[in-house]
Amino acid sequence: MNQLLREHADQIVREAIAAVQPDAAVQRALNGRQFPGRVLLVAAGKAAWQMAKAASDFLGDRIEKGVVVTKYGHVMGPIANFDCYEAGHPVPDENSFKGTQVALDLVSDLGEEDTVLFLLSGGGSALFEKPLVKGEELQDITGQLLACGADIVEINTIRKRLSQVKGGRFAQICWPAQVEAVILSDILGDPLDMIASGPACPDTSTTEDARRIAQKYDLKLSDEACRLLDIETPKTLDNVTTRINGSVRELCAAAEVTCRRLGYESIVLTDQLCCQAREAGSFLASIVRTHARPDRPLAFIAGGETVVKLTGHGLGGRNQELALAAAPGIAGMNAAVFSVGSDGTDGPTDAAGGYADGDTEAGMKAKGFNVDDVLRDNDAYHALQAVGGLIMTGPTGTNVNDVGVALVR
Repeated sequence: MNQLLREHADQIVREAIAAVQPDAAVQRALNGRQFPGRVLLVAAGKAAWQMAKAASDFLGDRIEKGVVVTKYGHVMGPIANFDCYEAGHPVPDENSFKGTQVALDLVSDLGEEDTVLFLLSGGGSALFEKPLVKGEELQDITGQLLACGADIVEINTIRKRLSQVKGGRFAQICWPAQVEAVILSDILGDPLDMIASGPACPDTSTTEDARRIAQKYDLKLSDEACRLLDIETPKTLDNVTTRINGSVRELCAAAEVTCRRLGYESIVLTDQLCCQAREAGSFLASIVRTHARPDRPLAFIAGGETVVKLTGHGLGGRNQELALAAAPGIAGMNAAVFSVGSDGTDGPTDAAGGYADGDTEAGMKAKGFNVDDVLRDNDAYHALQAVGGLIMTGPTGTNVNDVGVALVR
């Protein structure tokens, strides 16, 4: 392993994630706001606890009561007058349903002078859920969508129609209270109705879109689920104010700042990366090969969200698969490709992402791993683990999508 490149990678990851913590974003959104009646707080998503804590620190006992629903391992301690729930992601579980029901009970029977402070971040589609079908079927449909390579917009278009809270329905439940939504975006282009499936946003997708997606991926649906796909979601809401206060653009910009300080000429290639993870890794490796010069340290940054089409039964995530797919293309070079999820978790693993450099492929061969075979089995975790290529951060308290970086020295 190239020790200098690995140290630089870890520093870039650490500082980029630190720059997109939600505390300042929440405080900016709340600064100067007046709330005439009761203030109730609901926070959902991977960054929910951190956002709720920031709001609590800023507003204090002005918040009468709060409910937080976040991913397992993401509650960092108690918050006064708040009930905190940890639940399943990316597939919802009984704790998702339980925590969401408590939130719904909290916002029932409110008046028009009251305010629901709704703090939303990526992961909310699984964590904030009250299904209209049986929980087991929702879990199965979610698993089908994740396995077939559907993108997040397609996945959320289906999930909205199977839920009591998605696609603007949570805001309808809160009416006549006002909903003040503060959002960390984890979807390319920041489409409000798709972030966590838009619980407090009018839905732009249609029943026709939902049926087309179900047909495209040959989803196995019950008669009840098929019926729900034909029920339209709310298209207007008059009790919601929304602010987006964090996105992948900020993550990419922060990574670029650190790269420049470390001496790299840097360029953000895109903050709209959207393709299969292994294709993105191969692409970044080709960028390295094209631009490598012996006297010019270079950094290429790509933010967004890739997808993995499952072809095997291994362990990994999209960021690990991206890094692994780059390894053959940069073999023998003084270069590295790494990618991380800003929330600190990548797929169903304890890693935030993966790292590969010019020594990675040879190191894997020495350990008995063939990159093509590993990719076919979607087992990037174990292959990267064998050569020290996992990036571990633990839960970060934020979630603004992924960033991948190629370094060339």
